[in-house]
Amino acid sequence: MATTRFESAAPDPLVYLDRLAASDLGRAYKGRMLAELGVRPGHTVLDLGCGPGADLGALAEAATVTGRVIGVDHDQAAVDAARERTAGRHTVTVRLGDIHELPLADGTAERARTDRVLQHAADPARVLREVRRVLRPGGRLVMGEPDWHTLTVDHPDGDLSLAYTGYVTDRVIRHARIGSGLPRLAVEAGFTVPVVIPVTPVLRDVRAADAILGLERTTRRAVADGCLTEEAAQRWLDHLADGPFLASVVFYIVVAEVPPQQGGE
Repeated sequence: MATTRFESAAPDPLVYLDRLAASDLGRAYKGRMLAELGVRPGHTVLDLGCGPGADLGALAEAATVTGRVIGVDHDQAAVDAARERTAGRHTVTVRLGDIHELPLADGTAERARTDRVLQHAADPARVLREVRRVLRPGGRLVMGEPDWHTLTVDHPDGDLSLAYTGYVTDRVIRHARIGSGLPRLAVEAGFTVPVVIPVTPVLRDVRAADAILGLERTTRRAVADGCLTEEAAQRWLDHLADGPFLASVVFYIVVAEVPPQQGGE
């Protein structure tokens, strides 16, 4: 396949997470998640799958010096980066751990968040049961995940668009429909779900979209896996690079709460 003007080499995973957090899209949805989380001074807040710690500072500011923020990630490089980023924040702790089996006692926290983590988790239902365990009665979990089956990338050949989305959902993302499935999974784990917010960003700048979606990298994988021909892939990429561009995907922000069975917060 001929070289295009897209990013062809995958960025470092931690660089990618920081890039998304700094984008207009990232700032917008993360701000909405923080507002829904409703962190108060003195709260203990969990950031599960915290990555390089892009969100830990904002959580710490919301909890103030009387609160505590605990980040958990399974990747040592991410934990090291998050610890370095928060070195001056004495209320923040970052732990190496598996979110399927959290290294935390029952009823540890009032608030928890996951951000684009459950789509990659081996067992999202187990993760939610663990979060339910470590939250106190009346505690709140806010999750943000896309539903990749809603991914639309406009192209004159609609079949190519469908083929691309189908490849993403079938071969690239482990739990491609996790966004729309979160309310059900949360209820099954013992939460109530008072709020579901669908966010549908529309990307018109192909370079900004490529930085998030990895358009060429994903297309190359589809060719290698026999899901697109070389000719179809080049036709797809040529139009995306040169023609009017539009892409969108529905991102769900889901608020889940632990019933206050033993009293309120």
